[in-house]
Amino acid sequence: MKIAIWHNLPSGGGKRAMYDQVRGLLARGHVLEAWCPPTANREYLPLTDLIRETVIPMAEVERTDWDKRLRRPAAVAPMIEALEQHCRECAKQIMAGDFDLLLVHPCMFIHASPIGRLVSLPKVLYLQEPFRPLYEAQPRLPWLAPEPSGSPSFSLARLRERAGDRRVLSNARLQGREELTNVRAFDRVLVNSLFSRESILRAYAVDPEVCYLGTDLEKFVDRGEQRDRMIIGLGSISPAKNIALAIEAVGVLPPPRPPLIWVGNAASPVLLREMAALAASRGVQFSPRVNVTDSELVDLLNRAAVMIYAPRLEPFGLAPIEAGACGVPVVGVAEGGVRETVIDGETGFLVGSSPAAIADKVAVLLDDDALARQLGSAARMNAQRRWSHLAATDRIEQALQRFLGTYGNAHARRVPRR
Repeated sequence: MKIAIWHNLPSGGGKRAMYDQVRGLLARGHVLEAWCPPTANREYLPLTDLIRETVIPMAEVERTDWDKRLRRPAAVAPMIEALEQHCRECAKQIMAGDFDLLLVHPCMFIHASPIGRLVSLPKVLYLQEPFRPLYEAQPRLPWLAPEPSGSPSFSLARLRERAGDRRVLSNARLQGREELTNVRAFDRVLVNSLFSRESILRAYAVDPEVCYLGTDLEKFVDRGEQRDRMIIGLGSISPAKNIALAIEAVGVLPPPRPPLIWVGNAASPVLLREMAALAASRGVQFSPRVNVTDSELVDLLNRAAVMIYAPRLEPFGLAPIEAGACGVPVVGVAEGGVRETVIDGETGFLVGSSPAAIADKVAVLLDDDALARQLGSAARMNAQRRWSHLAATDRIEQALQRFLGTYGNAHARRVPRR
């Protein structure tokens, strides 16, 4: 297959997933070429190490979080316009390249890129999750009316509230409409888990196909070394990763408490300070490590006794698989995609979302080395059985080939015979 790739990804699990797909497909003899805007992260796992990647200019857009952007009078519409203009130029170049199909990964601004509407090739969207702030209370749904302020109905304060509410609602509806239109423009949508399949179905009324990811088992290995009495967490230092719950759980453990090492590809400075203050108040030694190398991460995973994994509704999560590949049992909150990657009682534990429930299973693993080794060994075997890079490459290759076969047959039926 000759495959065109488009993305606008930051560093993190989504970029690693795309990088591994490209690496795997390239090794199978397929030809790939990528396009992206300047906002995409090209330093973390650079595609240019593998294939040609063309950066197409895009008009400057406001680089702020979505919640703040919603409140700007004219923030969402210019972003959508800038992205569409960029995608038009990408589409011209892709259509001139004699590609068999277009494989699109998410956009950090609007998860479903408009490029699907602009390319007449067979096109597949690998969508990690819907644009969650539109559909989940994080912390509040944008569609809800604002809380009553108590100001008089016709006061200046109330008028400003109404104007702000109209901006939020207008921007949310505009982005929601764009997301839906863009998702439905693709011929096939692939997702990373059964949980994500259900999320996409709820958000867009589109029924996607599950195409599980995997990890590099030659990089993430269990070296069989002596483990420290240390707990590890893995994920960006951001609200969705629910680091506070992990800190609270460690704080429930009796002293002397093991340190909590948190490895993240990115960190919110404000949240980092808040988590440090919370840890200090709970008597927890919290040690954040930001932007470590893969070799440093593997070293930490081979020293850790247990991983705490507590993000809110994480669609899939590579972290438990990487931990398991390094022989680390995971204590995970039983929500989102982790229910598909951690086998309760066999490769780790799935628990409720309370500090006490997490701490109880962490204490069991810290106090029972034989059980921790047993679960860690099973986690490694499970990674080899289900979550290898080779198995993930099989899945994406077969999904794309199946799609092209189905697409070709359907297209042939639409072409009238002479």
